[in-house]
Amino acid sequence: MPAHTPPPSSGDLFGSPDEEAPWDEPIAPGAVLLRRYACARAPALLAAVKAIAAAAPFRHLITPGGQRMSVAMTNCGAQGWISDRRGYRYGPRDPLSDQPWPAMPDILAELAREAAARAGYADFAPEACLINLYRPGARLTLHQDRDELDLRAPIVSVSLGLPATFLFGGLQRADPTRRFPLVHGDVAVWGGPSRLAFHGIAPLRDGLHPATGDSRVNLTFRKTR
Repeated sequence: MPAHTPPPSSGDLFGSPDEEAPWDEPIAPGAVLLRRYACARAPALLAAVKAIAAAAPFRHLITPGGQRMSVAMTNCGAQGWISDRRGYRYGPRDPLSDQPWPAMPDILAELAREAAARAGYADFAPEACLINLYRPGARLTLHQDRDELDLRAPIVSVSLGLPATFLFGGLQRADPTRRFPLVHGDVAVWGGPSRLAFHGIAPLRDGLHPATGDSRVNLTFRKTR
């Protein structure tokens, strides 16, 4: 894994991360934040998300317990992650339209593969990209990504737009949780001994970002089978 060589700090979470050279920040065994890694590709990534959402609109899923998720979601790829009263699972079709999920654009798949390789996970082949849209106040409670059949593959998570606070804990829900700021272009990759680490996003704060307005877009890539 490349050495951690951070640039001089801008001291401003709402500054201009696009102007900083990428660097790596290990946060746990098998887990690393690739700071500013996706900045250069962000406009193309967001254009791809817009096209995906036109075919498969964002929606607020319902948990098995009947709660409405505060984060709006859609998917692209061979499989899409869904939640309803029947449980959490992957499926090849959008339940709103009964059509296959939009194909994963090459620019998304390439970024995921390259980020995984930089973090030490060669040959990552994502089958699903869950796209989350956060508005101020939206959050993602601590959880494990364990609906995938192949837990050997890492998770690759790309942050675009408003800053967020990434919560990253251990393998038990009660383990201590650390907080990491995420800004536009940051990519988190975790696998190996950290693959089942509990993680989440703290409530999104109010703000505006030149690329996304009053929202944060998160792309989460997974190998599902």
